[in-house]
Amino acid sequence: MYVSHLSLLDFRSYEAADVELEPGPNAFVGRNGRGKTNLVEALGYVATLGSHRVANDAPLIRAGAQRAVVRTRVVRGERASTVELEITAGKANRARVNRGQLGRARDVLGILRTVLFAPEDLALVKGDPEGRRRFLDQLVVQLLPRAAGVLADYERVIRQRSALLKSLRGHRAAGRSPDLSALEVWDARAAQLGGQVLAWRIALVRAAQPLLAAAYEQVSDADGEARMTYRSSVLPDGLVPGNEELEKLLAAAIEEQRPQEIERGQSLVGPHRDDLALALGGLPAKGYASHGESWSMALALRLATFRLLGGGVDPIETDGVFWDPDHGSDADPVLVLDDVFAELDTRRRERLAELVVPARQVLVTAAVPQDVPGELMGARFEVTPGQVRRA
Repeated sequence: MYVSHLSLLDFRSYEAADVELEPGPNAFVGRNGRGKTNLVEALGYVATLGSHRVANDAPLIRAGAQRAVVRTRVVRGERASTVELEITAGKANRARVNRGQLGRARDVLGILRTVLFAPEDLALVKGDPEGRRRFLDQLVVQLLPRAAGVLADYERVIRQRSALLKSLRGHRAAGRSPDLSALEVWDARAAQLGGQVLAWRIALVRAAQPLLAAAYEQVSDADGEARMTYRSSVLPDGLVPGNEELEKLLAAAIEEQRPQEIERGQSLVGPHRDDLALALGGLPAKGYASHGESWSMALALRLATFRLLGGGVDPIETDGVFWDPDHGSDADPVLVLDDVFAELDTRRRERLAELVVPARQVLVTAAVPQDVPGELMGARFEVTPGQVRRA
């Protein structure tokens, strides 16, 4: 697949922009702070309904505007789909496909798939678990768009349950015996939804592990095997039960931790407390890997993601969960390399360019043309404040 057109209205720094894109490499060149990343961020938002830069939508709307609009034309095989997203501050976002009626934003998930390489990816290796959980969940949603609703429901349940736990803590501190009947209802819902999220994440990590190991070998000197392991607050390492067992295990863990949760006023058990453990040569990547090794691990994660989304594995199945990756060049996601080459040494820059150039479409951003490998220059666009023009 590839994006043939991108149109922005009041998105980030752009009052308006229209860009005709080509299959193959496309390079956006301009000084830092001119809006290059805003362009590729818009495409990432269409694919995942999230930004790799901010946790909420408000910064995506141009200062002084009430809403932002992103329109894209996505070509896959002989078929083109037009997607329009309205991002409105303080309200539910809306979307339409092929000039249909405005509906839920999540209805567009699955039309466009993207894989983004960015300097922020180093935080996947060196940063907090929250970023790694977000990485897994965004990938799950691209593979299985209906998962977006389950993930949103789980987050809502955890927020409401945590608010109730704080209230119960207040009752206990005041010497009153808390009524646990409402909490038991939220416990059951958290176990049900959390078990589903666990199933997806575990299946995803199992499928991606061999792809990660192969990708790390390609982008580095292969000094040690790269591994990824899902670390659950509920499951012992290596245990992979079915969905029903996951729900039961999570429910039992929630019940066991209830006194501590009331005492602290927090939900302490579930996927929102888990982590993706990354290791290199048997040692944790975080804290042990060098800067270069950490970059290689981050690049390998994204390459593994690209191959997974493009059909690089057999169909993934768990108890009650199934997704079948598409195959063929038309299934390849759009690759986005956002100011990555300036961060890499010459060897890693050459290897990455060699690995990604066969992709159906590659979008590259760079401050100067010299940062873009020659084989990835392709169509070139000059970016100045608020404007994009074909060079």
